[in-house]
Amino acid sequence: MNNFLKEFRDRGFFYQCTGEENLSQLLDKEKINAYIGFDCTAESLHVGSLLQIMCLRLLQKHGHRPIVLLGGGTTRIGDPSGKDKTRTILSEDEIEKNIDNIERILKNFLDDKDPNTKPIFVNNYSWLKNLNYISFLRDIGKHFTINKMLSFDSVKTRLEREQSLSYMEFNYMILQAYDFLELNKKENCMLQIGGSDQWGNIVNGVELIKRYSNNHVYGLTTPLITLASGAKMGKTESGAVWLDKRFLSPYDYWQFWRNIDDRDVLKFLKFFTDISIGEIEKIKDKDINELKILLANETTTMLHGEEEAKISQETAKQTFEDNSLGDNLPSIEIQEKILDDQVNIIDLIVMSKLETSKSEIRRLIKGNGIKINGQTISDEKLLITKSLFKDNLIKLSLGKKKHIKVELI
Repeated sequence: MNNFLKEFRDRGFFYQCTGEENLSQLLDKEKINAYIGFDCTAESLHVGSLLQIMCLRLLQKHGHRPIVLLGGGTTRIGDPSGKDKTRTILSEDEIEKNIDNIERILKNFLDDKDPNTKPIFVNNYSWLKNLNYISFLRDIGKHFTINKMLSFDSVKTRLEREQSLSYMEFNYMILQAYDFLELNKKENCMLQIGGSDQWGNIVNGVELIKRYSNNHVYGLTTPLITLASGAKMGKTESGAVWLDKRFLSPYDYWQFWRNIDDRDVLKFLKFFTDISIGEIEKIKDKDINELKILLANETTTMLHGEEEAKISQETAKQTFEDNSLGDNLPSIEIQEKILDDQVNIIDLIVMSKLETSKSEIRRLIKGNGIKINGQTISDEKLLITKSLFKDNLIKLSLGKKKHIKVELI
């Protein structure tokens, strides 16, 4: 088996592939261009997109050139895959802003020094915006049958649940297939990689290219990842685990990986770090907390740099082991005059956004899960006064894992 495909399998990336044996032979024979698409529905990607990013890195590692398709055109429509309702349509300005920011984030992960593997960034709006509807139906639409389109999960599930599916969304799969055709023509792209929920769309592209130009191209999918708890990868109780430090601090990103379920640690070392499979095998029996710190350091270094990873680890040590304020903890500022309004502990926690549910905060107080400067709070009516602040700072803690500094200004 080709080395790229072997490591793809060994790391657990592999789910489905079209013509795997032929693809393996092609990859042995030459270096290829391969693409992954990202819709630009938010200003940042979150860790739910990280496996696809690791696929881009793996392509580079094995000497292939990744193409990053930013869906400026398809985002204007919305992918129905895995959705039970129509997505909110974004404005032109919002989409362009998202594209710029997502490209900046992706460049943190990808190497641009080797001209042979330097990533190519494309925006599908550049070719979709000028399509002539009649010509598109005649030249491209004729290769798709309604019968087959209705059989794909993204369509079938919505119809079975009697949920509306707009004609606009129904066309998404044709446009994604057309993207592959355009990239095959313009960039000699031979492979599309995506999540398993994209299998039908990817196969459409492979078949369209075969019918349109008689070229043989390939599709490869990765499994959809859930945490051992059953939760969806990318989301926590506190919200999305963003890849942009404006929305999630490097420390909180480090903490996400440090607090991963024990059962996920070895799998995630394979998925989300560059540590070799052989090395992971050697260290797999080490203390689980040591492995979690390794995972947190490797993932944070990859996104935010080695210095941020070191700072995050030291901050965690100060916070949990030394019981200090932790210089680099996330922080909020509040006006001193607010204290005149009889702010209690529940109000302060809501302001900090550590928890927004007042009933959940009361439950945590009853369970001794709230601390100020390391001291357990048992009174839900406790008023926040200036005397609680040391040098105008307090450390607010929810349970063992959520901490924030509150600064009085």
